[in-house]
Amino acid sequence: MNRFLYSTILYLLSPLLVVYLAFRAIKSPDYRGRWGERFGLTRLKSTDLLVHSVSMGETLAAIPLIRLIMQSHPELSITVTTTSPTGSAQVRKAFGDSVQHCYLPFDLPWCVGRFLRQVSPKSCIIMETELWPNLVAIAAKRGVRLMLANARLSAKSAAQYAKRPKLSRPMLQRLDVIAVQTQVEAQRFIELGVSQDRVTVCGSLKFDLSITPERLANAKLLRQTWGRKTSPIWVAGSVHPGEFDAMLTAHRQLLAQWPDALLIIAPRHPEQFSAVAEFVASQGFELIRRSSNLPVTATTQVLVGDTMGELLTFYGAADQAFVGGTLINNGGHNPLEPVAMGVPVMVGPNHWDFAQITQMLADAGGLKVVASADELAANLIEYFAKPELRLQAVNAGLAVVEANRGALQRQFLLAQYLITA
Repeated sequence: MNRFLYSTILYLLSPLLVVYLAFRAIKSPDYRGRWGERFGLTRLKSTDLLVHSVSMGETLAAIPLIRLIMQSHPELSITVTTTSPTGSAQVRKAFGDSVQHCYLPFDLPWCVGRFLRQVSPKSCIIMETELWPNLVAIAAKRGVRLMLANARLSAKSAAQYAKRPKLSRPMLQRLDVIAVQTQVEAQRFIELGVSQDRVTVCGSLKFDLSITPERLANAKLLRQTWGRKTSPIWVAGSVHPGEFDAMLTAHRQLLAQWPDALLIIAPRHPEQFSAVAEFVASQGFELIRRSSNLPVTATTQVLVGDTMGELLTFYGAADQAFVGGTLINNGGHNPLEPVAMGVPVMVGPNHWDFAQITQMLADAGGLKVVASADELAANLIEYFAKPELRLQAVNAGLAVVEANRGALQRQFLLAQYLITA
């Protein structure tokens, strides 16, 4: 498949994009507006730098890099795009009106072309894996210098690219700079046709996650307001459909030994908030929804984390954490977030999006991989029964984070080269 055939198929399927948005709007109110942005139909100002950061995880990784660029080059105008409401919320929370923000249009040539004509960036930084053939091709044709920052490329994704060389090879070869996380992933880009001199191993920006003393203090204060100073508390963060039952099964086993234990369950997607609360209630647990602002009492068994931007605080208020998207065929989410908040972490076996980070943490003793609800419960119980082991895991995880900092500065230097070239 080449780009012409890819674009033709997209145009033929474009009515389904409206259906997709309508379906998402039914489940999540955040998808009910700003449809014009999805098709490049809104008015935008021209800008010097375009940064595309996809969803919440990529945006959190991009924020420190964007801030460093803004501090070093205050003269630059910056546009930041995302594709999800959660990513959009993080951009607005971090930057307010200091950057121009909108959704990135669908990868239809007409939509992307109109968007790029309006924004007219000189440089573009794309975060992690969000490569779209028409975006890259049209930007390169307009003379935009392109950087793929914090780049990831799993074996599975590389195999998919290799199956479509006429589409993927030109796209990858148009990238001027690839700041890749690991040497293994660098080699995958090179094998797909990227010139070696365009690929630099920088490590992951996620290791440079900055936890402020205020956030840590707020997390501890939150726990105090719950009156659960000595009660076992654990977080199931970024969990997906297909994992909710396993979380409650593990928690039921924990409650059998510690009746005052508290589970904070935080669904990955806002459209799941109500469904999770209903499911928890149907299983006979006493629950509170965080959004209700009702107090957590001594008899509360489950707190449903149905608010945005509080997951890190929940991690810091807890003793242990499970990171979701890993007991199902998803690829997982960032295990460094609970680790950086001083919490030992568990994940399921399907963590390929964070394979190296997971392996590093596991090798050091800061993370455990569990394959079932029973294994999850057994590890929770062991760490609650032996707090000295839990403390060892915390220290091991924090040591891995500290030893691997520095990716932010390395990627900033590459970005600065791109911007000033």
